[in-house]
Amino acid sequence: MSVQLKRLTVVGLGLIGGSFAKGLREAGLFAEVVGVDKDPRSRARAVELGVTDRCEETLAAGCAGADVIMLAVPILAMEKVLAELATVELGQAVITDVGSAKGNVVRAAEQAFGEFPAAFVPGHPIAGSEQSGVEAANASLFQRHKVILTPHERTEQQALRLVRKLWVALGAQVEFMDIGHHDEVLAATSHLPHLLAFGLVDSLAKQSENLEIFRYAAGGFRDFTRIAGSDPVMWHDIFRANREAVLRILDIYRADLDSLRAAIDTGDGVSLLGIFTRAQAAREHFTKMLARRAYMDTMHSQDVSYLAKPGGRLSGRVRVPGDKSISHRSIMLGSLAEGTTEVEGFLEGEDALATLQAFRDMGVVIEGPHNGRVVVHGVGLHGLKQPPGPLYLGNSGTSMRLLSGLLAGQSFDTVLTGDESLSKRPMGRVAKPLREMGALIETGSEGRPPLTIRGGQRLSGMHYDMPMASAQVKSCLLLAGLYAAGETSVSEPAPTRDHTERMLQGFGYAVDVQGNKAAVKSGGKLSAGKIEVPADISSAAFFLVAASIAEGSELLLEHVGINPTRTGVIDILRLMGGDIQVENQRVVGGEPVADLRVRAAKLKGIEIPEDLVPLAIDEFPVLFVAAACAEGTTILRGAEELRVKESDRIQVMADGLKVLGIKAEPTPDGIVIEGGQMLGGEIDSHGDHRIAMAFSVASLRAQEDIVIRDCANVATSFPNFLGIAQKAGIQVAMESKA
Repeated sequence: MSVQLKRLTVVGLGLIGGSFAKGLREAGLFAEVVGVDKDPRSRARAVELGVTDRCEETLAAGCAGADVIMLAVPILAMEKVLAELATVELGQAVITDVGSAKGNVVRAAEQAFGEFPAAFVPGHPIAGSEQSGVEAANASLFQRHKVILTPHERTEQQALRLVRKLWVALGAQVEFMDIGHHDEVLAATSHLPHLLAFGLVDSLAKQSENLEIFRYAAGGFRDFTRIAGSDPVMWHDIFRANREAVLRILDIYRADLDSLRAAIDTGDGVSLLGIFTRAQAAREHFTKMLARRAYMDTMHSQDVSYLAKPGGRLSGRVRVPGDKSISHRSIMLGSLAEGTTEVEGFLEGEDALATLQAFRDMGVVIEGPHNGRVVVHGVGLHGLKQPPGPLYLGNSGTSMRLLSGLLAGQSFDTVLTGDESLSKRPMGRVAKPLREMGALIETGSEGRPPLTIRGGQRLSGMHYDMPMASAQVKSCLLLAGLYAAGETSVSEPAPTRDHTERMLQGFGYAVDVQGNKAAVKSGGKLSAGKIEVPADISSAAFFLVAASIAEGSELLLEHVGINPTRTGVIDILRLMGGDIQVENQRVVGGEPVADLRVRAAKLKGIEIPEDLVPLAIDEFPVLFVAAACAEGTTILRGAEELRVKESDRIQVMADGLKVLGIKAEPTPDGIVIEGGQMLGGEIDSHGDHRIAMAFSVASLRAQEDIVIRDCANVATSFPNFLGIAQKAGIQVAMESKA
């Protein structure tokens, strides 16, 4: 940025003011940077250290001819500084500040100037250091830190744009906030923690055993009370300046502290667990909400790419993660049950964790997950509480669609939101029939999230003939039926996964299943129990195809769920000539389970029977890879739903296969794939986890390396995919950033 401004004046040369001055001086945005400070030593040091070009003692001398005036004085000194500033000729100077209590600054400005100056932009950088004074000035202090600007209704837009530009030049992330809201938020996130730290250390220091207390204090105590070492005078000023907001948040905390004390006093273990489990999960959850990224830390960057080397064969035995569909439902129904539900094999991926957090937000005490084990303390069908804010569901369409049915019958309002990908996916298919039952649901543009569900509506049971086969729509309506007067029934045009019906029955709730129709009546209850989640056949599908196409392979997949509404991938591979044996069949928690032995086979192209399409809807990306390795042509029809998944899976897979030299022609409801020799190349997965994993499998038959971009969302459904794939014999790894 070229020099456009003549003079910056910074009043108060402490850490924040000095860093602001030094950063903009080094950036060359002003012809001159002037400091104003009462302390002669600070003025001298500021010039010596290159923080400012010159310094003045008085506001009149320092602010003469200034284009921008930054007020970086203690919060209670602001009133006096503003009163003096009002007597100075300021010309067209823009004024801004760094105070942490904006209401106090605004009141002082109005009192000093008679009305709020139009050229004043209140601001607050969320940055600092344990060091202080002009010697601590750091030009990069604000990089990647938030700066909150709180413009007054009289603030001119031109002034606001200029101040924002200055903070951006310092590397800060600028956000805007209402003045009163800022003070409430900072009272909760900054002022209250400091108050508690000061108070706790003071309280313990007054104890007769104070020496022993501090001698044996562990790291957690030191971490929490570190902020009690902050400047007492500064914080004395802040608490006086933001008095009302601090008192409000302190009263809320006192009430919560009383609840915590009562739980300890009465031995209320469930309440204690609820507080502790919510607190343990909250920091992680809200960090992911704000970042709009996956719950799994290992893969949260869109820069994640895979490098898949050609060749290899599969051998040994593996167990893939737990079934995602059953994991979702175990949390939902366990929460609505009476008693404690123990879940083993829970899938600790993003989608299922989103469901778990949603029920924590609605007051359900949930322990874990710990190595796939979750304990859900059910609250009954009518025991959910209104969440404190929107329920963030990440990238999980299953969570949003099933929850919409369940929440339509609650007494409170809820808002369902998600990440960028989920926000593009259609929700009209569940909103429409729910509205016919009496639900009041508001959607975003074109029927997409966010969903606002109004509570207190009287739902009426009905029969719904689904226009398309969708387990999510069916499950949504059956869950709504638990709260609807009379009977709710759903007929589907083709069989879809029936985990909801099976699990409802497992929890003791009557479900009438007659052919393609399932029905429930309200008035029943769910009784808690134990759930063992089988390995997910959708995850196993990648290895079923991999072992089928890699010459010399033989692999055993252990404890895989073989629900007949989910085994389309096995049936399709067998029709193509696949060698898959089902061994050690048993029933676990109402779900059929088996070990699957798969050997390499010479596959042939087929026309996929349309009745198998709903039974393999999530497995088609990797089945397209099988088709590319088969002799002849494979034709898929009746799969329109693939176009509205995490990506348009028909188009994205066709594009990727073409990159590898395979002839693949998409159709409105399917695809035609001509088997052939795969080369190598760079694939864009468009953030779709199943696309990324499918092309990892394709490398087994490729002639050259395959680079797969945008693989971050693999954590959505398959944690540790790379580790399991490498163990089995697929040569895929994170691409090196060297």
